Amino acid sequence: MRTLAVIACWWLLSAAGLVHAAGADAFPVKSIRIVVPFPAGGTTDILARSVAQALGEKLDVTTFVENRAGASGTIGSELVATSPADGSVLLLTATHHVINPSLFRKLPYDTRKDFSPIAVVATAPNALFVNKDFPAKTVAELVAMAKTDPGKLSFGSTGIGGANHLSGEMFKQMAGIDLVHIPYKGAAPAMNDLLGGHIPIMFDTLTTVLPEAAAGNIRVLAVTSLTRAASLPDVPTMDQAGVKGFESIAWFGLYMPAANNNPACQKLVAAMRDILASPAIRQKFATQGVDPGILFGAEFASFVDAEIDKWGAVVKAANVPQE
Repeated sequence: MRTLAVIACWWLLSAAGLVHAAGADAFPVKSIRIVVPFPAGGTTDILARSVAQALGEKLDVTTFVENRAGASGTIGSELVATSPADGSVLLLTATHHVINPSLFRKLPYDTRKDFSPIAVVATAPNALFVNKDFPAKTVAELVAMAKTDPGKLSFGSTGIGGANHLSGEMFKQMAGIDLVHIPYKGAAPAMNDLLGGHIPIMFDTLTTVLPEAAAGNIRVLAVTSLTRAASLPDVPTMDQAGVKGFESIAWFGLYMPAANNNPACQKLVAAMRDILASPAIRQKFATQGVDPGILFGAEFASFVDAEIDKWGAVVKAANVPQE
C-alpha cells in the first residue's frame, strides 16, 4: 500500500509539473487583434488575414483582423501604439509606416520608440515601366532622353508621398535627371492614363505590373530590388541597368506596442519565424506576388530605422511638403 501511495504521489506531482509547463508555454492572452490601417481587400489586408489564421493555429488563440483606415495609416497605427503590450493587439502595415515620419509635421506616436517590430511579413519589388509606344527601350535610354530635355518627361504615381512617388524621386536624384511628378488618386487612374499615353512613366508593384506586361500594354524597363524577380527573369534590376545601388521594395511588417522584448514579444517573433518558413505560407503569398519576409525582432528593428532615414532623405531632397 505504501508503494502504491508513493507511486500515486509521484504521478500527481508529475501531472502538476506538466500542467505548469504547459501553462508556461501558453501565449499570455487568449485572443489577438491584428489592426490593418487600410481598407479591406488590399494586399496588406489579405496578408493580415493569412497571418491571423496562422498565428491562431500556432499559438492556440482566437485571432481577428480589424481595418482602421485613414490618414495614410496613422489612425490604425495610433490605436496600436496606445494599446497594452501583452500581445493582444498587433499592427500589420506597409512601407507607409516608415515614410510617414517624414511626411507629417507631427505624428500621434513615435515610430521608432512606440512599436516593437516583430517580423517583415512579406516583400515585393516594384518595377519601372513605360507605355508600350514610349521610345526608350532601356533605363539608359530613358535617362539619356531625360537629360536631353530636362523637365519634359513626366511620371505618374498613386499620390504624393506614396512609395511609388518616392521611388520616382529617388530615381531622379540617383540618375541626375528632371522628371515631372503627376499624382493620381490611386493606382487604377494612374495606370489608365499611362495606357492611354497621357503619361509615359510609372513605378508600381509587380502585382499591378505583371498582368499589363503579359498583355503587352506596357514595357518593363527594370525591377527595383537588388536581385531579379523570378516572375520577370529577363528584366534587369535598376542597379544592373546603371543606377547603382538603387533599391526600393514594397514590404509589409508586423508590430506590437513597445514591449521591451517581453515574453509575448519573444513568442510572437518565434511563431512568425516558423510561420514564414512554411511552404504553405510561401505558396499562399505567391498568389499575391510577394515573398515571405526574412527579418525578425532586432534585425527588423534595425531595418525600420534605416528605412526611416532613407526615405527621410528622399523626401527632404524632393521638397515634398509636410502635412
